[in-house]
Amino acid sequence: MLGNKILIIDADVVSRNFVAHNLTEQKYDVLQADSGKQGLIFAWRDHPDLVIIDPTLADLPGEELAVKLRQDPRTADIPLIALSSASSSVRIKSCFEAGFNEYITKSEQAVSILNETISRLLGHTNAPMKQGGLLTVFLSAKGGTGTSSLCANIAMNISQNKPKARLVVADLVLPIGSIAPIVGYEGEQNIVTITDMSPENTTPEFFSKELPEMKPWRFNLLAGSPDPESSNHLNVGRIWDIVNALKASYDYVLVDIGRALSKITLPLIQNADLVALIVSTDTSTVSLTKTLLDYLKNKGVNVSSIYAILNRAASMEGLSKADAEKALGNKIMTTFPYLGSNLAFANSRHRPFSLEFPKNTATIIFQDAAREMESLAGKLRRV
Repeated sequence: MLGNKILIIDADVVSRNFVAHNLTEQKYDVLQADSGKQGLIFAWRDHPDLVIIDPTLADLPGEELAVKLRQDPRTADIPLIALSSASSSVRIKSCFEAGFNEYITKSEQAVSILNETISRLLGHTNAPMKQGGLLTVFLSAKGGTGTSSLCANIAMNISQNKPKARLVVADLVLPIGSIAPIVGYEGEQNIVTITDMSPENTTPEFFSKELPEMKPWRFNLLAGSPDPESSNHLNVGRIWDIVNALKASYDYVLVDIGRALSKITLPLIQNADLVALIVSTDTSTVSLTKTLLDYLKNKGVNVSSIYAILNRAASMEGLSKADAEKALGNKIMTTFPYLGSNLAFANSRHRPFSLEFPKNTATIIFQDAAREMESLAGKLRRV
């Protein structure tokens, strides 16, 4: 934390000094500006690591200031936090559109939210993902491996095995979410609309009460982006806080990121209790998965937390389990048979595979995998 320079731009001297004192105590180097124009000069001259702006500045509205900072190569990549007493949805939306990473409303909780947000935006490791519900991340190295279908169906079986537990599925597949079409969700609430909301309004209580319950899937859903254009407006800086809030609200949090590995989703993988890595049997996918595995290991992901699933999603042909394990250098924990038209039929009816085909062999595999994954995640949490 030592050495990071933070610029505060706020015309309210009391508020500015209060924030500055809080940051100075945490060993940040703090600069202060009492107007937008002065703040712009300081930002260009001093190259701060992060800027906190009250968007209600009289001489240069925060949105205009943010645009100027984003347009200049010297300050284009600096994280921007809006800290304001204004809490209207119109103001919040305009700030995000102007280029702010976060919007925090001045309140009793503002200091703690601000501290955690700064730590995350600056990449500090002293803001770990909070304990709470068990977090399982589903990902793959290549599209078309059936990651979303497995995520939804395994989630349903975990919930069925644990009827008193609360479970949520969050769809972070970009640019278009994949879970909603499977479970039949057609509502307007999704990850894009949620990230547009202020942190004060996306509390654990909000997620506990407001996310739709998908019946007969037995889980609540945070749907993904409905279309590519919407994903362009996703405030990715909110993802970490949102998953933290989900963990505080639910016993099990399953996040589907598909092949959307990025600097945004990597921290989720690094902090997951279990990583469900989906592999199809074709040699190209296995090769790409090997590259992904090596990358995750180099990034500190615990090897024991990787739960590899061999899914014959593309065809009945391909590598055997033994050959895939040899190529990956990693154990395959579960193998699903080719589900073909049966899975397509269940998805078209927005029904879990296990309920649509209760006597199918794959139903037993879904049940066993769900039980094993839930147990393993719990054991790894206790280690």
